Amino acid sequence: MIKCIIWTVVLCVAAGILQSTVIADIMFLNVIPDLALCILVYSAYVNGTMTGQVSGFFSGLFLDFLSAAPLGLNCLIRTLIGALTGIFKGSFFLDVFFIPVILCGLATFMKAIIIFILHLIIGSAVPSYSFISSVFWIELGMNCLSAPLLFFILKFIRPLSIKRS
Repeated sequence: MIKCIIWTVVLCVAAGILQSTVIADIMFLNVIPDLALCILVYSAYVNGTMTGQVSGFFSGLFLDFLSAAPLGLNCLIRTLIGALTGIFKGSFFLDVFFIPVILCGLATFMKAIIIFILHLIIGSAVPSYSFISSVFWIELGMNCLSAPLLFFILKFIRPLSIKRS
């Protein structure tokens, strides 16, 4: 389990660095897909709640240092998403297209709702998504479109799945 968590955190941080450097230069309408979130969703779905929440916490902590967000924001969001996604472990057959799209779409919605609730509680320290603007919907679409390819690639990384004895 520890090896799986370490690999998930390393891949999430690498995806976060990739998002903030390379993908930021080729972004569409100032929107970047959250590849680190999709990696976390894959790991949590395959390995369960404990791996999802621990991976979400540590990857969120590293992503907090990479971003200008308040310290702990990504930690909280990714811990909750990892724990909630891990609940679905083994509930569905992980097909090639539909389950990755649904899981990453729901995770993006959860992220937006958590940020919105925190915005209501804390105020302007946490910038919120506007559900009417196109930014949220484009990010949701980009996450959903990148999910099947990302899940397909992650399936071949053996340390991301816990071996059962």
